[in-house]
Amino acid sequence: MQKQLFPFENGLFVIRPTHLAFRLALLAFVGASQAVQAQPMQLPGAQPFNAPGTQQAAPPGTAAPAAPRAPTMPAIRVAGEEAIIGRVLRHNGGLGEAVFEKTATGFGLKLTADGFQSSNLVEPCAVSFGEAPLPVTSLGRPAGVPRYRLEAPICPIVFDVLDGAFLVVEPAQPCVVEAAACRIDPRGLWGPDARTLPARAKEIESARGVAERAVREGYRVLTAKADAVEQRAIAREQASFSAERELVCRSFQREGQLGFCGARLTEARAASIRARLGLSNEPAKAPVRPRPPRPAAPAPGAGPLPLTPQ
Repeated sequence: MQKQLFPFENGLFVIRPTHLAFRLALLAFVGASQAVQAQPMQLPGAQPFNAPGTQQAAPPGTAAPAAPRAPTMPAIRVAGEEAIIGRVLRHNGGLGEAVFEKTATGFGLKLTADGFQSSNLVEPCAVSFGEAPLPVTSLGRPAGVPRYRLEAPICPIVFDVLDGAFLVVEPAQPCVVEAAACRIDPRGLWGPDARTLPARAKEIESARGVAERAVREGYRVLTAKADAVEQRAIAREQASFSAERELVCRSFQREGQLGFCGARLTEARAASIRARLGLSNEPAKAPVRPRPPRPAAPAPGAGPLPLTPQ
């Protein structure tokens, strides 16, 4: 390599490279230094750096995150026919009278319905369906609860059996009984006399809370199993349920204070959702744990056991 000497710069001889190869080597050294400086600083014990788009393996002994749990609907008990047999039930908790009875061939209903005179819709009247219970025909459980049809020529009705009440879902319009000149509308909830319900306020509130949670979770399960079109229909159904319940229960006496009608309709909706999901409406029974055997009592007059010498 050629060298040029320039004496006595600041009192020293200075060597200045002029060869091309030396200059290229110097540039390569500077580039490598900059590449090293571009790497992120890593402290002792830190996890290695991952370039964007790469995945980092979990440290040994660390469990992978659990997969999200599929939504489930809690079980809810739905009462059967025994919940209303022999009880006096009243339309909206006040008027009329209905008694569901067991007969030799199945079940029957003795009914007196309230209404208004067909010529004067502000004048009350009532129609008795007879002194003996009329036969009812089972229609299965299309909505998750027992459903029956009352075979009455003057006004056939269809009702769902609930817990201590029944809900009349048909006819679609009031019935006009020409012989009595009375217009009756049996639709709505038939339940206990509303004057007897304040003593059950805590029970009713608790039952409604359980049913509300079951309905919410049930709609979540239905939504998770549905496609986009069905999900929109389910959302509309869920939004309209509160309005439907308010419409049915607004005439039930003391509903604003006690909420008996709302609790029973919410339970019915929960049962209906479970039926659509193919689930049982009876909660699973907890397993019975066997009790440990009790130690035998000592015989009368027996003293403590003598110590055995070691």
